[in-house]
Amino acid sequence: MKKLINNPRAVVDESVEGFGMAHADLVDVHPDPKFVVRKGAPVKGKVALVSGGGSGHEPLHAGFVGLGMLDAAVPGAVFTSPTPDQIIPATTAVDSGAGVVHIVKNYTGDVLNFETAAEMAQAEGVAVRSVLVNDDVAVEDSLYTAGRRGVGGTVLVEKIAGAAAERGDDLDAVAAIAERVVANVRTMGVALSGCTVPHAGTPSFELADDEIEIGIGIHGEPGRHKIAMEPADAITDRLLEPVLEDLSIASGDKVLLFVNGMGGTPLSELYIVYRRAAQVLAERGATVERSLVGNYVTSLEMQGCSVSVLRLDDELTTLWDAPVHTAALRWGV
Repeated sequence: MKKLINNPRAVVDESVEGFGMAHADLVDVHPDPKFVVRKGAPVKGKVALVSGGGSGHEPLHAGFVGLGMLDAAVPGAVFTSPTPDQIIPATTAVDSGAGVVHIVKNYTGDVLNFETAAEMAQAEGVAVRSVLVNDDVAVEDSLYTAGRRGVGGTVLVEKIAGAAAERGDDLDAVAAIAERVVANVRTMGVALSGCTVPHAGTPSFELADDEIEIGIGIHGEPGRHKIAMEPADAITDRLLEPVLEDLSIASGDKVLLFVNGMGGTPLSELYIVYRRAAQVLAERGATVERSLVGNYVTSLEMQGCSVSVLRLDDELTTLWDAPVHTAALRWGV
């Protein structure tokens, strides 16, 4: 194992500390219990958004704390849910009195711990709404979850719901916008290689040199099937078709196309995937109104990508375009 680390057990502590130092103009880091908040939080009169999950998916979630997205992010150990003892103080720290929306990826640990935290925060007088992200079409149940997993679509939920909160929507309205994004986004991923959790020291799974796994999860969970390596266009078709089928994308639909890298794949390759996905959508008569390409929901150094499609309407498009200023996503400011 070769990694730019010191102590495998200190990776999250040192990484989050470095993140806070690098982006001190945007965030404040609370070291114990560990969470990251937007500079100047709470924002008076604004509904707050809180998300979190296991580390190893950077820039998710801390990289999306800031104007127009999250008010707080709660990082757990690598591929391990944060605890209620972290989520509760993060929630209360950003509540302005307008309430808090928890955006939760559908993994059993995340769901249980955010649920517990929401109950405790509500007991302290904080109004909380929880939105479950479950955009992965690859499998219904996996090692980490009952039902579909929350993957790349999480970024789109956080951005659009964050814009709704920023424009002054109330708690129920922000939660409803987030739910609307969840209902209209689907994702599927592929792995070309495994990844190594620092304290484990060995890859989470093995693939032969000529083998890939279709439908992989962001923790290296098994997907639909392993196949021999194929050209990029063929792989893209395998990822996109189930997404379009599940969303029932038809001629005339307007969409956001998001090609996400898993951490170890060059941008040049992600754009090859994007090229093919855009061609397929055009052939179906759908219009790609907005795009995002890059490493936003990673799995350490895993090679691979995911393809997400979000069906847009005028309001969702406006909210996507709204100003955002975070470490990992920024425009319009």
